[in-house]
Amino acid sequence: MNFDLTEEQQRIRQTLSAFAEREIKPLSGKWDKEETFPRAVIEKLGQLGFLGVAFPEKWGGGGADTLSQVLVVEGLSRYDASIGLTCAAHMSLSTGHIAAFASDELRDKYVPPMLSARHLGAWCLTEPSSGSDAVAMKTRAVRAGDNYQLSGSKMFITNGNVGDVYVVMAVTDAAEGRDGVSAFIVERGTPGLSSGRKIEKLGLRASDTAEVIFDNVSVPARNVIGEIGAGYRQTLKVLEGGRIGIAGFANGIARGAFEEARAYALDRRQFGNRIADFQAIQWMFADMATRIEAAWMLIYRAAALKDAGKPFGREAAMAKLFASETAMWATIKAVQIHGGYGYVTDFPVERYMRDAKLSEIGEGTSEVQRMIIAKSLLREGYLPA
Repeated sequence: MNFDLTEEQQRIRQTLSAFAEREIKPLSGKWDKEETFPRAVIEKLGQLGFLGVAFPEKWGGGGADTLSQVLVVEGLSRYDASIGLTCAAHMSLSTGHIAAFASDELRDKYVPPMLSARHLGAWCLTEPSSGSDAVAMKTRAVRAGDNYQLSGSKMFITNGNVGDVYVVMAVTDAAEGRDGVSAFIVERGTPGLSSGRKIEKLGLRASDTAEVIFDNVSVPARNVIGEIGAGYRQTLKVLEGGRIGIAGFANGIARGAFEEARAYALDRRQFGNRIADFQAIQWMFADMATRIEAAWMLIYRAAALKDAGKPFGREAAMAKLFASETAMWATIKAVQIHGGYGYVTDFPVERYMRDAKLSEIGEGTSEVQRMIIAKSLLREGYLPA
């Protein structure tokens, strides 16, 4: 099995890195401190084709593979996890949901402007009283002639204030349980659609997160994604693919923290030596790099299975679980290597540590990932790759 990146993938990584060094790194600390959403940068990424690398060329995409899209998320998160998360949610969740399950009419209408970032997507699943237990959602959609009337609210929605296209899960038949959930496309400006409070967060402060409110919002029946009652099944598939992206997001944070800590350790001197020359510091780097590399191998395998059309849910959960916990562990070590300077905002590692925590929570907590993995193992058994 060849683990080398293709020429195209190498070009994506190199071009993105050059862009991020120029357009993102100098301002990421400022955006975090001021909680500024850098929409202009997201639009530039869309114009350069980064948000559509893995989508078909007929919609303006690059026609590349899943790993190429992960490289975009990972490469952005290495410099600014807020931008990495914004793009992951836009690509994998909202745009990905429409591209995978909507009618040709809806795909042709919505996907091209989303790939170019003329329109930003928001994916609305979580509610104030339903997180991991998605079936407990209270948002309802009631048929009214040629439309559906949506009422309810969503919580912790990435791009909730800034989105142009909202993919919304709502209950159309409560008696059907999981088979009574449907997915809808709602456009910004639709009467009754509004954003609630902007949510202040521990990390990822330059990523827009908000409550989204639906007050008797009228949505054309043609805006149903796929069939009525298929929303929950679609959601599971979208989340499976999204977890590979979040694993890349986590690994990008870990890699960014590693590189910042390495630069600091090579420069910082104590007791007449660089701190990088002390064995205690060297072992931290050895463990960080080993975990980051192991996480990347899990990501690589999950992406390869997805592109091969094979089941990948367990592998995606493994990648997301391990990469997110690696990110949290590695960023803590990066702060430790910086000592007192790691605890202040003069250096970016404290931001990396704050940002990493969300990777253990979003798109399924670590506990949910372990549930998915365990159920698969007990149902199907385990054969090493």
